[in-house]
Amino acid sequence: MLRIITQQADVRAELQRICDRTHDEQVLHKEATVREVLQAVKRQGNKAVLHYTAEFDNQTLRPEELRVTGSELDAAYQQVSKELLQAIRLACQQIEAFHRQRVPKSWVHFGDDDIVLGKRYTPVDRAGLYVPGGRAAYPSTVLMNAIPAKIAGVPRVVMVTPPGVGKAIHPAVLVAAQEANVQEIYRVGGAQAIAALAYGTETIPKVNIITGPGNIYVTLAKKLVYGTVGIDSLAGSGEMLIIADETANPVHIAADLLAQAEHDPMAAAILLTTDAAVAKNAQVAVERQLVDHPRRIDTEKAIAHYGLIVIVESLEAAAELSNEFAPEHLKLEIKDPWALLSEIRHAGAIFLGNSTPEAVGQYLAGPNHTLPTSGAARYTSALGVETFLKHSSIIQYSQTALQKVAGAIDVLATAEDLPSHADSVRRRIQQEE
Repeated sequence: MLRIITQQADVRAELQRICDRTHDEQVLHKEATVREVLQAVKRQGNKAVLHYTAEFDNQTLRPEELRVTGSELDAAYQQVSKELLQAIRLACQQIEAFHRQRVPKSWVHFGDDDIVLGKRYTPVDRAGLYVPGGRAAYPSTVLMNAIPAKIAGVPRVVMVTPPGVGKAIHPAVLVAAQEANVQEIYRVGGAQAIAALAYGTETIPKVNIITGPGNIYVTLAKKLVYGTVGIDSLAGSGEMLIIADETANPVHIAADLLAQAEHDPMAAAILLTTDAAVAKNAQVAVERQLVDHPRRIDTEKAIAHYGLIVIVESLEAAAELSNEFAPEHLKLEIKDPWALLSEIRHAGAIFLGNSTPEAVGQYLAGPNHTLPTSGAARYTSALGVETFLKHSSIIQYSQTALQKVAGAIDVLATAEDLPSHADSVRRRIQQEE
């Protein structure tokens, strides 16, 4: 049952508990297992990858079976419906159109005294994309990760995803990968996949950055390999927070909450509402929609442990609580969502109005659905083209310009007790004189 509490209760403590769900003792215990996997793959390469794939995914592979073959990629197109292929291609167009608006541009400024300053953007050489599997197939995740990498100009994009029954990869995932220009795909998931991308094996290349969401083992693995490689973020179990007033439809709210909860038993589904009737009716609607839910067990677990309805005093109070929680997905199910938008400071993605369910953003609106979770929206943002780019500063000084700042550099270098810094300028100035 989805619990209802009032704002007079210790709401902040409960929201903090939900926010910290990926940091409890059970999760920390899993970290030891992940460390073991990482070290084994680092030392043993393919051997360890195959061992853990058999242990965790119950799939026995040979080294030559790790990479998906060209014939499998071709066959995937025959295994998806015409409607699904059209939907994937529409999503590709929408996502690409959005992300092309966000490409950082290199720039150079020519100032006085022939000073040249600038910033130059270049893509990483190799990007590793993690696409979850197991509970479902996620072609949308393929597109959301691969298209920004493609737009950024990454020369080599490598995708990993867990093998399903009979070692197969879902054909929709393979089609999406090809539509997004990914041709190098490996059937491996979990912490062992992250380790393979971070350290490289005899078959799987080492990459410069790893992106994409996954379960708690994947998230912990990304956390532990950061520094060896870059990562997008620690995108763990997702969350939906809905702010609703008396105009909201409880049936729609229930569907949105369950859309988040069905992802993962650790997913969070929260409703903040000013209307007690909406709260009660949404609670009832959730129970009704759960009755014949195909993912009922996992969805019920998420609702029971990390689901919550809070009756708040005002929309402003709801916005304040939301900012403290910093949700991955924020839904403003209110009469005038634009009026409240200025009060929202921290959220991964914001969905305005009754006609904008989170599913629109999940699949084809365009903005990326790989978003910060567990409060990370306070300091980081969605995956994008810039995730796959790095920038270098460009600096050039003329002799005249160097002479003008030589004294200030000398003073600063002396203050920091770095004599060679001062000397490197002084010798150039003296040589000119």
